[in-house]
Amino acid sequence: MSSVLAFDFGASSGKAYRGKLLDGRLHIEEVHRFANQPVRVNGHLYWDILQLFQQIKWGLLKTKQEGEYPAAIGIDSWAVDFGLLDETGELLGNPYHYRDRRTDGVMQEVFAQIPRTEIFHRTGIQFLPFNTLYQLYALRKTNPGQLEKATDLLMIPALFRYFLTGEKHNEFSNATTTQFYNPQIGGWDTELLRRLQLPEKLMGPILPPGSRAGVLQQEICRELGVPSIPVIAVAEHDTGSAVAAIPTDQEDFVYLSCGTWSLMGTEQRQALINQQVLAANFTNEGGAGQTFRLLKNIMGLWILQECIRAWETEGSNTSYEQLLDRAAAADAFACFIDPDHPSFLHPEQMPAQIMQYCLETGQQPPANTGATVRCVLESLALKYRYILERTEQLTGKRYNGLHIVGGGIHNKLLCQFTANAIGRPVWAGPVEASAIGNILLQMIALGQIADLASGRNMVKASFPVTVYQPAEQRDWENAYQRFLDITGLLRSEERG
Repeated sequence: MSSVLAFDFGASSGKAYRGKLLDGRLHIEEVHRFANQPVRVNGHLYWDILQLFQQIKWGLLKTKQEGEYPAAIGIDSWAVDFGLLDETGELLGNPYHYRDRRTDGVMQEVFAQIPRTEIFHRTGIQFLPFNTLYQLYALRKTNPGQLEKATDLLMIPALFRYFLTGEKHNEFSNATTTQFYNPQIGGWDTELLRRLQLPEKLMGPILPPGSRAGVLQQEICRELGVPSIPVIAVAEHDTGSAVAAIPTDQEDFVYLSCGTWSLMGTEQRQALINQQVLAANFTNEGGAGQTFRLLKNIMGLWILQECIRAWETEGSNTSYEQLLDRAAAADAFACFIDPDHPSFLHPEQMPAQIMQYCLETGQQPPANTGATVRCVLESLALKYRYILERTEQLTGKRYNGLHIVGGGIHNKLLCQFTANAIGRPVWAGPVEASAIGNILLQMIALGQIADLASGRNMVKASFPVTVYQPAEQRDWENAYQRFLDITGLLRSEERG
């Protein structure tokens, strides 16, 4: 069968993968890889969106040079960020990066107009300061002229699709992350937008994952020398695509998509919106196959990445593998952090912030790089246990293990720590889950694969999975109780 081409944009890099069915198995091949470096200008952080679009063109050219045109193209990326178009279809400015500080304090301003509880019950979405709702509200304050000129809002993958096809559609999985999609009405919550004086005219049609969303414009075809290839709206939030590729035949499972961010949750047939979910600050994001992902965003390996960046700036040339070796040799459970503490969202210097957190919580800060890495990895594993237990409380179900997908599975120490922390097996793989899920949904749209269940079984048969069994249970149980005490997570729960 013909191959398909998946573009998978992460927060720090992007990849293009070709996928094809051979002998009943799914084969993927990396075609193109590129950096995704945000740009800081005049105190603001932006995505270099046109350079990223150029990478899509280069990915298409590379497949052409290898003598094969894909039968379809799909794009997935991070959530919440967007581009605005004017009435002529021109892009109004560079899209902001979700870590830009212009949204600092905006949530509280919004809550003063619409109560937090009401926003949650309308949308079912976790409160994060960079959600699209707060980005739009910040834009209304800082650049109202741009908002007035805008006629269309397109999430990042939809923006790329528009550049390719000229068609303007958002896609369900990414639309739900905005915090102004209402799952009870199955569409944009225009009343919520109206009450915040945000223009509802920007919100166009929403496509379900796996929809055909146009074909390459003739301008693109002429430039690249390629035919008019169909473009599929896959699950365009990369986590939605990653969960589509979980290698399981079980209806009830819990997953961790592990990378710059860690996203832990489970798949539901309907959004779960109640006071308990609100109190736990979980989210309901759309997924493939008319599902919702009840999940929690966790800061993830961003903390470690920022530590490494700081050490490299100071002149260190220690490799990632050497840092993990040092962490393995460091003392266990010397200190802990809450990875989701606001101080770790965008600190000036991550190692210094970890030290500050430890001092403020009465702990001895890590003495060296190995101890710092161990602190981060143990804290992540223990936070995963905390979120897993909250997931079970919310769903009333017991899960017999944890599926981990994404680039984080290369960190074998974190995978083993996670198995130890949760006291259950961890099934790690596949690595490129977002790209694989992207490919699956294209193939379903083309009729090459019957449905999502068939696709997941194919993933299970096509890619290796490493099993980590829990160990050192008593030590990790004691560590978990100390972690809860130091981070104050249970006290936060009691405060509601």
